[in-house]
Amino acid sequence: MRVFVTGATGYIGSAVVRELMQYGHQVVGLTRSDEGAAILKAVGAEAHIGTLEDLASLQSGAASAEGVIHLAFRHDFSDFEGSLATDLRAVEAMGAVLKGSEKPFVITAHANGEGSENAAMALAEQGVRTSIVSLAPSVHGEGDKGFVPRLIHIAREKGFSAFIGEGSNRWTAVHRLDAASLFRLALEIAPAGSRLDGVDDEGVPFRDIASIIGRHLNVPVVSISQEEAQTHFGFLGFLAGLDIPRTSASTQELLGWKPVQPALIPDLEQGHYFKTAFSG
Repeated sequence: MRVFVTGATGYIGSAVVRELMQYGHQVVGLTRSDEGAAILKAVGAEAHIGTLEDLASLQSGAASAEGVIHLAFRHDFSDFEGSLATDLRAVEAMGAVLKGSEKPFVITAHANGEGSENAAMALAEQGVRTSIVSLAPSVHGEGDKGFVPRLIHIAREKGFSAFIGEGSNRWTAVHRLDAASLFRLALEIAPAGSRLDGVDDEGVPFRDIASIIGRHLNVPVVSISQEEAQTHFGFLGFLAGLDIPRTSASTQELLGWKPVQPALIPDLEQGHYFKTAFSG
């Protein structure tokens, strides 16, 4: 089908574009720049110039497609409420032109993003085959600029790799290529109103992540207190101490999705995370 993808040149979006095209779909990718347009055209996709704030552009892209995957998000941690508001307006705008079409509309869940999720669920009752993909905190793989590279950067900067307390709190993870496969399956077959878990590793002890970082950087691995975490990890201080195991068993059963890429620890062991400086 002809698929409109927002965030098409991003870390996850670029993998989704390739996944869709590999399975015979035609991709129209939202991009704000000529550089992004060139990237999309180079892989055989069509470029649609616009931004998340340009609601008319979003609506024209969605209206001309047979399905929509919404991946773009303004990751502005200094105004996260503003980012969530922008996302909600984008979901509502695209949803408005999809009502009654029975077309698939796949959105991505974000922390405290219940407004967008509720809007998408409401569309499921208005003739749109909506689904919500909730990704693991760590979507890992080549080119990752998320939480794990930031942890590596902090360890380099501080001279030691830290975990909080015993470090037994668990993070979930998924490889970006497995995430891309999940988005494609959601587009193709997810029932209206589906909530989907983008999780492979159901719970990696944070201590294990810190230990591998320490070993690859040849720095000590140190336990710190919860009180020290905010100073050490910055905005990651709260997340670094969370125990957030989660399973994707129901999603795998519903869609036949099977993660096949390396899990987080084996991916870290490959060493590519430690070859480049953090640029996020």
